[in-house]
Amino acid sequence: MKALQKASKFLSDYTSVVVIAIAVVTFFVPAMMGWVNNPLFVDPVSNKFTCQSIIIGIIMFSMGLTLTTKDFKILAQRPFDICIGAIAQYLIMPFLAFALTKVLQLPDGIALGLILVGCCPGGVSSNIMSYLCGGDVAFSVGMTTVSTIISPVMTPLMVSLLASGTHITIKGLPMFVSIVETVIVPVAFGFLLNYLFGKKKTFTELQKVMPGVAVLGLACVVGGVVSSQGDKFFESGVVIFVAVFLHNGLGYLLGYGAGRLTGMNTAKKRTISIEVGMQNAGLATNLATTTAQFAVAPESAIICAVSCTWHSISGTLLAGLFAAYDKRKAGKPANKKQAAENVA
Repeated sequence: MKALQKASKFLSDYTSVVVIAIAVVTFFVPAMMGWVNNPLFVDPVSNKFTCQSIIIGIIMFSMGLTLTTKDFKILAQRPFDICIGAIAQYLIMPFLAFALTKVLQLPDGIALGLILVGCCPGGVSSNIMSYLCGGDVAFSVGMTTVSTIISPVMTPLMVSLLASGTHITIKGLPMFVSIVETVIVPVAFGFLLNYLFGKKKTFTELQKVMPGVAVLGLACVVGGVVSSQGDKFFESGVVIFVAVFLHNGLGYLLGYGAGRLTGMNTAKKRTISIEVGMQNAGLATNLATTTAQFAVAPESAIICAVSCTWHSISGTLLAGLFAAYDKRKAGKPANKKQAAENVA
């Protein structure tokens, strides 16, 4: 168990390195992570489950293991935070995407894809990042859930508004069922186990292994996207990467600003920053490749896939920076004390 805990700590400390390494290797050897996209079954509302779906469920379960009743009591006391998060989600990223399409003078297909990404709800990966950087996991899951539940209305509405009248159709029930299956149920199960066994030594030892499991899961999810879409990344030139980088980076910055403006604590500011900046680009990729009206603009799917990969990589980098800051800050008092003892 100690060896697993050390491996978990190593993976947590070097999350960005692990994810980027898997993405790069998979780009050159796509077959290595092709298994992630293997279909498994179809649920009663026609959602297609793949190995990736199971991996996401395991990641969410690992985060549920960290939640306590105290987390949800605090969340229930401030529903205002969830409202602020949802408003920020559907104001900042859609209009930021629209502004970038004008400033960068993006071609129609690429512009449509970026706007679609901006109008999607927060991604599940954002919950992982909040988990790894000391954010508020309950707040993160709450934001993801609310933004996803209202996305069947908000996503097509915002795309139609910002993309010159383009209309997309999203079935509400399958999306709602999907978020329940891949997010709510695994988190709830993890929370229940923590509630029942959280004070047992064996269970607490097992909890220390779960961050590493989450990191490996995230690396597999990114690898799966690169495996299926990586060969198309450079078809439309550098402008795609510039647009994705600016959209994502400014999203983090403006999200953090929204948290600061509304008086949130540090954990919540980090969480809303990550939630706003990291979109469910996987959903955007799926819509761009399966919805009929995007068939005339295949470039839209490419920028969605690039976003899906980059958001996960940048999220791990940002979470790593937050975690490194905390580690450095925690070490300062001890170092000063040790220095004083050495002088004495």
